Amino acid sequence: MDYMFRGISPIQLDDKGRLMLPKRYRDRLVEGANNQLICTIETEARCLLLYPLSEWEMIEQKLEQLPSFNRAARRIQRLLIGHATEVEIDGQGRILIAQSLRDYASLEKGVILVGQGKKFEIWDENQWNQLRMSLLEESLDTGNEVPIDLTSLSL
Repeated sequence: MDYMFRGISPIQLDDKGRLMLPKRYRDRLVEGANNQLICTIETEARCLLLYPLSEWEMIEQKLEQLPSFNRAARRIQRLLIGHATEVEIDGQGRILIAQSLRDYASLEKGVILVGQGKKFEIWDENQWNQLRMSLLEESLDTGNEVPIDLTSLSL
């Protein structure tokens, strides 16, 4: 199944560490992913990544093929695969985020689910708001050039 998750959804984490997936995604995930998701850490930011199992399995295969004697490759393998946790969507449309993952991303009550195509990012609301503001204020004059692949894109 082709997934395309987009948009920003503010949601609440309950006292047990569960979050309710927005209805607009839930049906596709229940049907297409057979209720099976993988949650892991983002290695470049303090947020979590949430994948349908089939999407994660493709990434995991690529990660496993990286050379084990390459220090950077081993770092990514250890962090992404090591933190990968299977989660299921319960009958109420919630997923339980493991305590170690919640601690990594500093998740409290307010959580932001950010659609990123074939996956979601899960952010602490305050951290997301800070990042979003810095991204909006970031100037292209600071050396952050647009990738060549995007230069022909018209919005």
